[in-house]
Amino acid sequence: MKKIASIIIGCVASLVAVAQPQFKAEASQLRLGEIVFNTPKTVTFSVHNTGNSNLIIKEVHPSCGCVKVDVPTRSLLPGNTGQIVAVYDAKVMGTFYRELAVYTNAQEEPFYLSFDGRVVETPAVFTSDLPVDMGDLKLSSNVIEFDDVHKGDKPVAELQVANLSHYPYTPQLMHLPPYLSAEYYPEVIPQGQSGRIRLTLDSSKLLLNGLSQANIYLARRLGDRVCDENEIVVSAVLLPAFRDLTPEKLATAPHLVLMDADEMLDDEVTFVPQDNKKKLVKVLNLTNIGEEPLTVSTVQVWNRAIGVSLSDRVIAPHGTAKLKITVDTKVLPKTKGRPRVLIISDDPRQSKTVLNIIVNQQATKSAEKWSIQKTMKRIKGWRSTKE
Repeated sequence: MKKIASIIIGCVASLVAVAQPQFKAEASQLRLGEIVFNTPKTVTFSVHNTGNSNLIIKEVHPSCGCVKVDVPTRSLLPGNTGQIVAVYDAKVMGTFYRELAVYTNAQEEPFYLSFDGRVVETPAVFTSDLPVDMGDLKLSSNVIEFDDVHKGDKPVAELQVANLSHYPYTPQLMHLPPYLSAEYYPEVIPQGQSGRIRLTLDSSKLLLNGLSQANIYLARRLGDRVCDENEIVVSAVLLPAFRDLTPEKLATAPHLVLMDADEMLDDEVTFVPQDNKKKLVKVLNLTNIGEEPLTVSTVQVWNRAIGVSLSDRVIAPHGTAKLKITVDTKVLPKTKGRPRVLIISDDPRQSKTVLNIIVNQQATKSAEKWSIQKTMKRIKGWRSTKE
């Protein structure tokens, strides 16, 4: 009996020993390039807990009083992602290098994040870096994505705008939803120069977990109308919160695994067109390998060329549901945004699953060529019959 007790104690001790949070930054150093004098610049670091117990971000110390720091979510469950947001005041001209010392419960020594750049009075305009053409304006992107947002977060995204007209330009975004706000630096962009639009997402105003999308529009001139040319697609993914999750609850919690036939999926689903079909269909298996029922609260798409349907939203332990994905290959080239499918569930290890939809274009061309050859053979056969 004492021997059994000692074995149990040893097993518990070993489990405690291996339960360890791990801090990992998506990028530990960011290069900002040129920024405008006296115009605050927001820098966002994405950080991940790659360990198997909760990661606590205790403190973040900037190397200079010119940097203000915000940590929207200080506790990250295993596998979850958070943000460390720094705002640099840009009140000194010239080059700069700033560090953030991040103290966590993963180790005693801090982790270091850094950013650098150069403060200038008037930034140079490199139109090659601004691929979106809006007439006299060039824009860095017409798609903005706020991923892995938790309730209470206020993430920031920035767009660069170049004014190539012969007149000063006053940027203005139209049709902003209640959860988005915009700031313009400068408020008037001189001719031949560039500026920035800073968008802030207030996650407390998002009503539901999962994907929220909005189409906003950049006015190119006074009295401009909304159209496809000045449209900007904004998306935000709000993740569910898991509170008071003990190691015991985590061990029996629902756990989602995706299968394509007998292969486990990572984050891509590849479609290979056949016979030049307009719509491609694939059915995936969603399996719950946990010990508790799994609830799929949301299945959504970023792109209108993608359609989805789910056979069951509640999956029993070791049970399976069918996810049907349809891709309209004719509509796909005409849409903005990456073709993806979002799944939100109550799996605490990974509440968000994103599937990137890949259409094998080479296979599409081969299928089209095969279809043309097949049609030509039919025509030749018809002609020979007539003769």
